[in-house]
Amino acid sequence: MANHGSFAGTPKTEWMFNASGEDRDMRMIEDFSFTDPSGRVWPAPAGSIINGASIPRSLWAVIGSPYTGDYRRASVIHDVACNTSGVDRKDADVMFFHACQAGGCSSEQARILYAGVRIGAWASDNLPGTSRSKNKILLRDKLDVQLSEDVFLQSKLAEIAESMRSLPEDPTIAQMDAAIGQHLKVK
Repeated sequence: MANHGSFAGTPKTEWMFNASGEDRDMRMIEDFSFTDPSGRVWPAPAGSIINGASIPRSLWAVIGSPYTGDYRRASVIHDVACNTSGVDRKDADVMFFHACQAGGCSSEQARILYAGVRIGAWASDNLPGTSRSKNKILLRDKLDVQLSEDVFLQSKLAEIAESMRSLPEDPTIAQMDAAIGQHLKVK
């Protein structure tokens, strides 16, 4: 069995109130961390603000909501990493893959979750920040199409999930990225 790293501590949080939006944010009230397989420590210090798994809302019905499942602890570390200056998003997503498995996700579930956060990275780079419901989306093969964001992301996840399922039990990050790259061009 592969070493995917380990968590130190248990995430302890408090809900925050947001009068102008969703009440999804939480504040870490104690330090928490994850050490990845290479020995890099990914901290989530007390005071950090988190909002659950960084999976596009349109994929929640397929993958799960931000605070459910064996990936909850991984999502805490990933949230902090993605909001830490100098941390590369791709590195944070790779860490999330390992943390998902360290947290109890199966290899297949961790691959699908990894695809979800990579799609999230792609979407944040490629979809407009405002009204996303009926925008032109540039696909990997440079075809312009009119689709709703939800339908597009769900169909891409389904395609990528099928590619992920065809990978070996313990795929490399490069193999997973190649499977995702067949469907989306993600940095």
